[in-house]
Amino acid sequence: MITKEKLYSDVPPTKLRSKEEKFTPAKTSRFWLTIASLYFFNMLQNRFYAFRYNGVENYNQRDKDYPTILFAPHSNWWDGIVLYNITHRICHKEIRLMVEELNRFPLLARGGAYSVNKKSPQSAMQALKYSVDLLKDLRNILCIFPQGIIRPPHYRPFEFQTGLAYIAQNAVKKYGKVNLIPLAIDYCFLRDNRPEVILDFGKRIELTDKNIDRHEYTKFLEKALTDACDQQFKNISSGAVEDYEILFKQHLKWYRRIEQRLKSIDLPEVADV
Repeated sequence: MITKEKLYSDVPPTKLRSKEEKFTPAKTSRFWLTIASLYFFNMLQNRFYAFRYNGVENYNQRDKDYPTILFAPHSNWWDGIVLYNITHRICHKEIRLMVEELNRFPLLARGGAYSVNKKSPQSAMQALKYSVDLLKDLRNILCIFPQGIIRPPHYRPFEFQTGLAYIAQNAVKKYGKVNLIPLAIDYCFLRDNRPEVILDFGKRIELTDKNIDRHEYTKFLEKALTDACDQQFKNISSGAVEDYEILFKQHLKWYRRIEQRLKSIDLPEVADV
């Protein structure tokens, strides 16, 4: 008997459960960040063969005197773990990440997460205003999943909520400028029996206009993420990932090492009888 399973819902979890949740800010400390950094990196190493990334110059060449927002699609459970490692091990900053139902995983606040409750516009607005305030500290990088809900891998078209544009616009009003960088993240099998994490930093966007139309700017950001993900898909499908930088890469398993050795052995030619 086959049991039908609903993998994706159009309703955010906090609306679906309709449960009151108290707002929880990020509560980081050096101790907890060290623990989280080791734990989350170890999680990736245990499940993935390699972590490859490309286009980091789009981040490195940003205007470092102004805040930065990274935004990415949200397709599975690993996305938050990947973003944590991107900010801490590639960008060398502290992550600030909006998480629904943070009350179920309160320790995540120690790693830089803060809550958002989409049950009511007032509750969601509290998280958006908090996001703008977080950008004041340039040791932080704000990471956003602008779709606002988990979608299937390679889902198209991207449809953002206006929260990202709201945060960007108000950051400009408050700080003068903001850097926005789309991230394309994929999980795929290449030549190993374990999947790999593939990351591309898209083209950097610098917003200085505080009078943007949020709905129009949301469409602009949707296209920026689409372009980054489409280019990554071309790279993966053509095998053009060999020049990507590597955050980590596992040693081959013993049976793969034997396989490589066997492939390198030149067998003598057998004469025709």
